Amino acid sequence: MSALLELKGVEARYGAVQALRGVTLEVPEGSIVAVLGANGAGKTTALRAVSGTVRRTGEIFFAGKPLRGGPESVARAGIAHVPEGRGTFTDLSVQENLKLGAYTRRDRGLGSDIARMAEYFPWISERGDQRAGTLSGGEQQMLALARALMGRPRLLMLDEPSLGLAPMIVREIFRIVRELNEKNGLTVLVVEQDARIALDVAASAYVLEVGQVVVSGPSSELRENEAVRRSYLGY
Repeated sequence: MSALLELKGVEARYGAVQALRGVTLEVPEGSIVAVLGANGAGKTTALRAVSGTVRRTGEIFFAGKPLRGGPESVARAGIAHVPEGRGTFTDLSVQENLKLGAYTRRDRGLGSDIARMAEYFPWISERGDQRAGTLSGGEQQMLALARALMGRPRLLMLDEPSLGLAPMIVREIFRIVRELNEKNGLTVLVVEQDARIALDVAASAYVLEVGQVVVSGPSSELRENEAVRRSYLGY
């Protein structure tokens, strides 16, 4: 498979703090790739470097072309980013959040896509007028995912989708992500602290420590890597 997304020697800083140190990784088209690591390892910054919300150096390519510009140009290129903390518009309704997810589109197929989101998240059809801020944490995460999918992205980037959620909700979210990948060919880059569930869904993974890639490879190999098992899998 050819790479849909490539990072080559990417570095990023927050003031005097260097968050990424020459990160190089590939996300093959049609695959799910995980980025693992402890808090402060640079996982979130790697996604922000792609989405244009942090200043960075190095090269990033998407579909073979240099990726430049801020969040809007990145979204128009076909990349959807679901940030840590869900990022729903809490004062807007469920349906208004979904429509905002399609702001880069010029077609009129929103109704059919909202119906498609309701197939994955059935509660959406019954609660379209409900204010997003009154949803449960799990429902807000699902709404954030559905809103991202409304843009019909080629690449979906998820930042800590399991954060603060019950295990049953986490399993359902990852089940839907896997289904979207298998049935629709959606490419996914997921940052996740729960290495166990990330390695179950991803074909390959990268482990970051202090802003550097220290281990990478197929998920099956990382599960057997002693350092990964001790540090992230707990056995």
